[in-house]
Amino acid sequence: MKIKVYELTPFLVNTYVVIDNGEAIVIDPGESNFRLIRDLSNLKVKAIINTHCHIDHCGGNASICRATGAPLLMHPESEVVLQTLGQQALLFGVPFQDSPPPDDYLQEGDEISVGNTIFKVLYTPGHAPGHICLVGDGVVFVGDVLFQGSIGRTDLPGGDYELLISSIKNKLFNLPDDTVVYPGHGPTTTIGIERETNPFVGEL
Repeated sequence: MKIKVYELTPFLVNTYVVIDNGEAIVIDPGESNFRLIRDLSNLKVKAIINTHCHIDHCGGNASICRATGAPLLMHPESEVVLQTLGQQALLFGVPFQDSPPPDDYLQEGDEISVGNTIFKVLYTPGHAPGHICLVGDGVVFVGDVLFQGSIGRTDLPGGDYELLISSIKNKLFNLPDDTVVYPGHGPTTTIGIERETNPFVGEL
């Protein structure tokens, strides 16, 4: 398995491409990007997945779906947020392309395969409605739930601090210590490091 990261948008979102045996999934396409589209052209893209539908994580849905023909997947609760992209763009002063609707939904416990790698869906609300994480093969893609030394904000519409803490404590912190965390912004970390040192969840 190979993981490529593209730091996109003014928000410096991490868009991930997971590649295994010629197949790929795209996680959180923040914007249309020539290099990303070029790199995907030689791969069989099985799915485009939004961990949640804040504009910095799904602003590239339309162009990446069009370029690859891959289905767009998200949690059903995220679709309501997806429909507010125009308002989000005005709020943050950024351009946007309206996203196509999801082709299918992902729920807690669902599995996504890419090559020989299987990822399981974790339902992790709190930062945004319908937020999900993907865990498999010793890594977890966490969107904006957990960061190196920090946690996701909960002051945007649909945010809920208690739900966020519950998602971290009961879902992410149940993973093995050496699980590598790939966040929506910033550098990678591990579950063990964040459990021991993250000042926002140190009392859990």
